[in-house]
Amino acid sequence: MSASLRLARICALVCLALPAFAEGVTILLDFQGPRSEPAIAEMKREFTGIMKGSPVTFNFRSRAQVAEETPADLLVVRFTGKCVFEPAGFLYDERGAMAFTYSTEGVVQPFSDVACDKVTSAIRPAISGADYGKADLLLGRALGRVLAHEVVHMLSKSGTHARDGVARTALSGNQLIAPKLKLGPQDLERMHAR
Repeated sequence: MSASLRLARICALVCLALPAFAEGVTILLDFQGPRSEPAIAEMKREFTGIMKGSPVTFNFRSRAQVAEETPADLLVVRFTGKCVFEPAGFLYDERGAMAFTYSTEGVVQPFSDVACDKVTSAIRPAISGADYGKADLLLGRALGRVLAHEVVHMLSKSGTHARDGVARTALSGNQLIAPKLKLGPQDLERMHAR
């Protein structure tokens, strides 16, 4: 059976099991383009730090690992574009969402897309000359925050946004790379209530 067919089968099973997430949740990280390994390591670190107060534990897996393991509680996050901070060689249209979570007939699904190029474009103006030496780490921090935002939607099964914290309606480039950004109290309550 091909990897794509196995992934589709796993995703179908996840949709059936969605209402009852267990304590541990597996996040399938599906990269569609090039990525910076230091940025991805920082993304995971940032995400874990943001979610440490939540009632859920998380495991990160690749498509191949998920096809072999078939975890019960699965969220699928596809990363499109280049998850690499490169020197600005062209202007990229920053309008539109950096990420979104799918819903069907008003029901939030466990599938999300993160547009790495849009995240990079959002943080580029916020990075000063001194920060370029750690641009991959700042990109990873931003990706971790965008990922946390989408996971809140998926776990709370709601498209609702918070007034503050990582799950607010929009995050600026400065907020995406600031030293700290946490889950707001409302988001923790929504995740506890799930």
